[in-house]
Amino acid sequence: MPIALYALAAASFAIGMAEFVVVGILPAIASDMGVDIPTAGQLVSLYALGVALAAPLLTAATGKFERRNLSLILMIAFVAANLIAWLASSYSMLLVGRVLAGMVQGVFYSMATVLAANLVSKEKSGQAIALVFMGLTVALVSGVPMGTFISDLFGWRATFLFISILGLMSAIAQWMFLPKKIERPAPAKLHQQLSVILVPRMMLVFVITLLSYGGAFIAFTYLSEILQKVTGFSVSTVSAVLILYGVAVTLGNIYCAKYAGTKGPIKAMVVMFAILTVVLALIEPVASNPFLMVPLIMVWGAMAFGSIPVLQLYVVQQAEKHAPRSIDAASGMNISAFNAGIALGAWLGGIVVANYGLLATGGAAAIVVAFSILLVVLSGYLDKKDRQPKHTVASSL
Repeated sequence: MPIALYALAAASFAIGMAEFVVVGILPAIASDMGVDIPTAGQLVSLYALGVALAAPLLTAATGKFERRNLSLILMIAFVAANLIAWLASSYSMLLVGRVLAGMVQGVFYSMATVLAANLVSKEKSGQAIALVFMGLTVALVSGVPMGTFISDLFGWRATFLFISILGLMSAIAQWMFLPKKIERPAPAKLHQQLSVILVPRMMLVFVITLLSYGGAFIAFTYLSEILQKVTGFSVSTVSAVLILYGVAVTLGNIYCAKYAGTKGPIKAMVVMFAILTVVLALIEPVASNPFLMVPLIMVWGAMAFGSIPVLQLYVVQQAEKHAPRSIDAASGMNISAFNAGIALGAWLGGIVVANYGLLATGGAAAIVVAFSILLVVLSGYLDKKDRQPKHTVASSL
């Protein structure tokens, strides 16, 4: 594989770490900034909202930019965003840094997917894209607990400084190794991307993505707080638990995708979301028992994040049938749906924590994910209906 792909994977690692590390250091930020936990949770929800809005809009706006130049601009903006977070003298300034970083992510992943595919031959495009997004998986396995560990030793601000350094290094690598001229398809216009929302069957998939993935974030946003306040883990132990969580996420991505390839996305989603619903419902009765909570968290991670490739596979399959001219746009819009779900989930989680307490987030998340199962079943029913042969009346001669 071209070395340029590893430069993109490095950027993916830095961006992935920036997205999810806040979950591990949320209590420290809330304490230092003098805000309550629900308010601090906005650092997750507004970041994700930045991704959701930027993915379709800024991707279209920057479509004519040379890819190598665009990658450098994005990473410079990413470094600046995390430096703002590092130097933030107020909670509002910290929010600005988070939203800017989220906007960078929305454009980067859309660009990196197409860029990776165009750096290799067509038959290797899937491997190239997987390599780039492996950076995100590695960020979950090692980057998030690493950031939590750095926060424990040097304070939460040091985590954002570390991410800034990673971003700068990846920017230099991309500048050095990305080709100056990269052949690529003509960029999609903004109205072509947004028109996918007007296709009812595609909208159904986006809503499934938003509810199923975002529902889990009602509780996931406050996982570190639950582990410290209820389970009784120290900050360093939370870091270790997050490593196990990341390992489970990696396994979930691999095996859930294989299961979907064998049984089909609909059956895979029903099974995964049913397991996830049960796991989330068990958080409240299990949270005080560390021996039960750790394996529960691992299953949680495997099912929640294992849904990403399955949902992406399903949205592409649906786009091939219902929006064949907008397959790439549909995939990008689904990325927006993922992050809109995170934003909505973190926001709802804050409301739940403020009114009913930390442990109530598990039950609330379970209800939202359970509702998404109904929509998956509906979509599966419509798929079967589409496949039924249309009866025609033969005319007699």
